[in-house]
Amino acid sequence: MKFKILQNILKEGLDITSRTAGRSVSLPILKNILLKTEGNFIILSATDLETAVRWWSLSSVNKEGEITVPLNIFSNFISLLPEEEKVEIEKKKDDILIKCKEYKTEIKGLKAEDFPVIPLVKDKNPIKIKNKKFFEGLKQIGDIPSSTKVKPEISGVYFSFQGKELKMAATDSYRLAEKNINLSQKIEKSFSFILPQKAAKEIINIFREDEEIEIKYDGNQVLFQSFMEDNKNPRVQLISKLIEGDYPDYQSIIPKEYKTKITLDKEEMLKKVKAASLFSGRINEVTLKINPKKKEITILSQDSDLGNYETIIKGEGEGEEVEVSFNYRFLLDGIGGIKSSQLTLETGGENSPGKIDPVGVDDFLYVVMPIKKS
Repeated sequence: MKFKILQNILKEGLDITSRTAGRSVSLPILKNILLKTEGNFIILSATDLETAVRWWSLSSVNKEGEITVPLNIFSNFISLLPEEEKVEIEKKKDDILIKCKEYKTEIKGLKAEDFPVIPLVKDKNPIKIKNKKFFEGLKQIGDIPSSTKVKPEISGVYFSFQGKELKMAATDSYRLAEKNINLSQKIEKSFSFILPQKAAKEIINIFREDEEIEIKYDGNQVLFQSFMEDNKNPRVQLISKLIEGDYPDYQSIIPKEYKTKITLDKEEMLKKVKAASLFSGRINEVTLKINPKKKEITILSQDSDLGNYETIIKGEGEGEEVEVSFNYRFLLDGIGGIKSSQLTLETGGENSPGKIDPVGVDDFLYVVMPIKKS
C-alpha cells in the first residue's frame, strides 16, 4: 500500500471516522482505524461493533493494500503536519511510513485481517432524503432519548416510514417529541426501526447539511450514506445496529383535547422561562398560570434560599383558566425546538401533559409531563 493525499483532506476523514472508534480494553483492535487503498480511492473505516463509519477520498494511489493503525497517534500526528501539503503514506510490513516535507515517522500497525468485518446492508429500494429537514428533525429530538436498561426501546430515536412521510419520535417518559418529514418518493412497504441515540447524533456530526442522504434498511441494521459530487462513489457511510423491541404507542400519549390553549411569542417565552429557572428550586419547578380571558400567561418560580420570580406574557388564548407546573429543563427543550416565531401551548389541567406546537407549520410537536400536585 502506497498513496499520497493532501493533509487537510486526510484530517477531515480522520475527524469523521475517529468519533466511532471503540475504546474496548478486551478488544484493542477497536482503537485502530483501517486504512485501505482501492483503485484511486483511500478508505478509512472505524467501528465500536455497534456503529461503523467509512469515509472515501480520491487520492494518488501507487499500490493497493490495507493495514490498521492506532487511531489516536495516527490522527494526532496527521493534525500536526503542514496544512494543504501532500502526505505520503506507505505500508512497510505491519507498520506505516509517513512523509510530509521535513516530517518523517513510522507507526506500528496490525494486520487488516484482525479488524472486525463491517457488515453489508442489502436493500434494493433505498430511500433518499434531503439533509436539511432531516438534520433539523434530529437536532430537535436527538437529545430526548433516555439511556436505560429497563426500557431499552426508549433509548433511541424511532423512525417510521409510511407512504410519502417519515415520522421520527423520541421520549424519555417525561417528554415526547415528534418530527414529520415529507419524502420525495412513496414507500411501497411501510417499516419502522429504533436507531440508537449515539448513531442519530453521529449523523449530524459526519454528514453535510447540504447533501442528500440515502437510507438502506435490512431488518436488524441500517445504513446512511452520502455520495461524492462527481461520481456515484460513496463519500461517507454510517452503519448501525438497531435497538430490538417494540417502540411504545406514543400516539396515545399525545393529548387529543385541551381545556386551555394560548398562543405566545416564542423568543419571549424562551427568555422568561430561562429567567424563571434561576429560582426554580431543587425540582426545577416553574409554574404557569394561563388566563385566556386576560389573554396572558403568568410565569412563577420560587426558591426558599434565593427568592422568587414572576412575569407576564401577553398572548391569544381560549378555554379555561388553569395553573400547571413543569420541569423548566423539559419546557425549554420544547420551546427551543420550535422553529416558528410563535408557539401554542395546550393543556388539560394541572395534572395533564402540556403540548407545544409551532404556529403556521404542522411538522413538529412536543409533549411534556407536568409536575403533579398531590
